[in-house]
Amino acid sequence: MKIDMTSLDGVASGSIELNDEVFGLKPREDLIARMVRWQLAKRRSGDHQTLGRADIARTGKKMYKQKGTGGARHGSARVPQFRGGGRAMGPVVRSHEHDLPKKVRALAMRHALSAKVQAGELIVWEHANLDDAKTKTLRASFEKRAMENVLIIDGAEVNENFASAARNLPKVDVLPVQGANVYDIMRRTHLVLTRAAIEALEARFK
Repeated sequence: MKIDMTSLDGVASGSIELNDEVFGLKPREDLIARMVRWQLAKRRSGDHQTLGRADIARTGKKMYKQKGTGGARHGSARVPQFRGGGRAMGPVVRSHEHDLPKKVRALAMRHALSAKVQAGELIVWEHANLDDAKTKTLRASFEKRAMENVLIIDGAEVNENFASAARNLPKVDVLPVQGANVYDIMRRTHLVLTRAAIEALEARFK
């Protein structure tokens, strides 16, 4: 599959051949959804916790006699029925991670890239470099091309001026190719790949 390349200003700069094994698949939403769920589960801290019955500091003395009160029979003031008692079956500290085979994760990445190609939301640049770290310049280029919600993936190293200029732009992310992931690709409308990023992704996933 061949796709046209442009510069940051939208000027045509040739074309590049995309590997069909990485960019030419028929996207499967189920694989992409599984990968996103796996990523978000790994991000969760899992440190939410409530006080259970055993964690409440109250006397263990029986509240009142078992019979003859005309009310329910209670043996502890720590139970959830009473104000200040422990919570029943509340959250505890735990890990939310779950397993996902490495081959499935790699396949989901290829399907995410293919989904962007099929939707016409993939843009290829020769490089992502700026002479000056000017946010105003980068914003003007994006507005000219109607790119507001965008992820830019560069090669092994991101141009420092470009990363600095993009840092103050909302809904614009810049990542090196090592940080490419399904969640960030799918959460942005446009995906911009440099030639170096495409070569690295094809070497990694084909």
